[in-house]
Amino acid sequence: MNKDTRTVTVGIDGSHASLDAADWAAREAERRGVALRLLHAGDEPAAPAHPPGGAPVRTTLDRAAVQLSYGHPALDIIARRTDTPAVPALVAAAAESETLVLGSRGFSGFAGFLVGSVALAVAARAERPVVLVRAGELPEDERMPVDGTTPPTRAPYLPVVLGLDLAHPADDLIGHAFDTATVRSAPLHVVHAWTPSPRRGYLNGGRTPGDTAEQEDATCRSLAVTLQPWRHKYPETEVTERVAHGHAGHHLLQASARAGLLVIGRRASAGPGLGRAARSLVHHSTCPVAVVPHP
Repeated sequence: MNKDTRTVTVGIDGSHASLDAADWAAREAERRGVALRLLHAGDEPAAPAHPPGGAPVRTTLDRAAVQLSYGHPALDIIARRTDTPAVPALVAAAAESETLVLGSRGFSGFAGFLVGSVALAVAARAERPVVLVRAGELPEDERMPVDGTTPPTRAPYLPVVLGLDLAHPADDLIGHAFDTATVRSAPLHVVHAWTPSPRRGYLNGGRTPGDTAEQEDATCRSLAVTLQPWRHKYPETEVTERVAHGHAGHHLLQASARAGLLVIGRRASAGPGLGRAARSLVHHSTCPVAVVPHP
């Protein structure tokens, strides 16, 4: 494949989770005006030599491509199979794609993901954004609820939520969130969680109420300054800023319940792996999660 080709790539293994992820990836490719690449990695189960009735035998990849072509007839679909094991194949594919999409099984009876070792390993190593989509995700799940007179496909998109650490406000992360919101014409909700820094010599656990208020004001100003050039670059995107006390994971999980996509960062300079907060978010978020690597 030409590395200059703009694609959204999705891993296909024949499971319901991967097919739901493929449908999400097809919608994302259409929104962005790029091709969709289907990738099946590893060994393909052997087909029977003489199928009953003489019907043509289709591989997992073939079936997925045909099914998606019916649902998205205008989409350029590229199907590819490789014998390379899943993790290295998907990591390599991510480097050649705008976004890599992977499926995850949903918890039975609970909201969230049951993310497999392959998805976690790829999200922890990929050079480009990786979106994890839970099994059962439907097109209407990323849009606002509608009444009986409005088709679900015409409803406005739910917000995109960005979890932003002001200690590492990476352009790759912020840019991906703004771009994703823009292609959906969706609002962008930016959440920064913080804990007041203790100062010696004060009561109340090392802080005074006035001291905490000053820190919060400074944090709000820092967030506004960080986002200002992005607001200027994407003037059509409605942006809401929120500074919250406490752990980021708690507030982002709350925000994901009312979102179409949660965008979080992964510091590539810290080496491969997802931090504890990121792992909790990808396991328990109620909407798809985009993990964006940045310096």
